[in-house]
Amino acid sequence: MHVKVDDDRCQGHGLCRISAPDLFFAREEDGNAYVKDEHVPDGREDDAQMAADSCPELAIEVD
Repeated sequence: MHVKVDDDRCQGHGLCRISAPDLFFAREEDGNAYVKDEHVPDGREDDAQMAADSCPELAIEVD
């Protein structure tokens, strides 16, 4: 499974970081989310999906 954050949509609400703080991080300059590694570790698929589902801007893509 892979996860990506669409920087054009992200508004830095931070809900993804609450759902999966070790998968999503905030950029210092604008607070927008990013992932260090698009590959979701085994066993963390539900957390990645929960983060995507919680995003009010629909900025997270999971596949």
